[in-house]
Amino acid sequence: MGQVVGRDDLLLVTLDTLRFDVAVELAEAGRLPNLAAHLPGGRWAERHAPGSFTYASHQAMFAGFLPTPAAPGPHPRLFAARFEGSESTAVGTYVFDAPDLVSGLADAGYRTVCIGGVGFFNKRGALGSVLPGMFQESHWEPEFGVASPTSFEAQVARAERVVAELPAGQRLFLFVNVPSLHQPNWFHLPGATREAGDSRATHAAALEYVDRHIGRLFAAASSRRRCFTIVCSDHGTAYGDDGWTGHRLGHESVWTVPYAHFFLEPGAHR
Repeated sequence: MGQVVGRDDLLLVTLDTLRFDVAVELAEAGRLPNLAAHLPGGRWAERHAPGSFTYASHQAMFAGFLPTPAAPGPHPRLFAARFEGSESTAVGTYVFDAPDLVSGLADAGYRTVCIGGVGFFNKRGALGSVLPGMFQESHWEPEFGVASPTSFEAQVARAERVVAELPAGQRLFLFVNVPSLHQPNWFHLPGATREAGDSRATHAAALEYVDRHIGRLFAAASSRRRCFTIVCSDHGTAYGDDGWTGHRLGHESVWTVPYAHFFLEPGAHR
């Protein structure tokens, strides 16, 4: 990452609340053609989330603690704050002298941009301003939020505008928090109703919706130069699994998340 940072643009996409099992099933069934085309070997990596809900998980990720491989470690990290005794800082780790990765990348000359989704990014109050406040530039509007059936399309359109307005030589760290998987998501499945509510099937339909539009985001992010990209979930959610519902709890459906990182080459996407 020491060679990547300063040379390439960076994109971090959190598919908020996406379950690992649903992500794997859809990829294996050919229902995620745009995402699967970039997954190493066409497969999601199984990882453990650094938190059980959005705020905790993103605070950790912005400190360099991305979801951890679901196998005994220690596992070298891509990014890490400089501190004594870190067992996961390795030769290839990008080490920053800042309290968080976002500030560290800004210090390295990146324009840091947040396109928010769920309520922790809506800037409507003090708590919803903490995470977007780390960035030099942040965007949120109701069309980006969890209640919008077209939230991701609106976010992608804003990302395209952000990239188009940047000077050619300016490196970019773009972060997008995708709210489509988060409840409510029933409206992504044809025939589903508000009264019936969300389910594992509507969650899957929401991921298919994201896949239909993510190619535009990838194209924008790599339109100027190569872009190192991370796509992952921040945590999963339970739909009655073993009697559990929701997240901010310790069930496997919450702690196990999909993860992938890869390079997007300029001009290779539509």
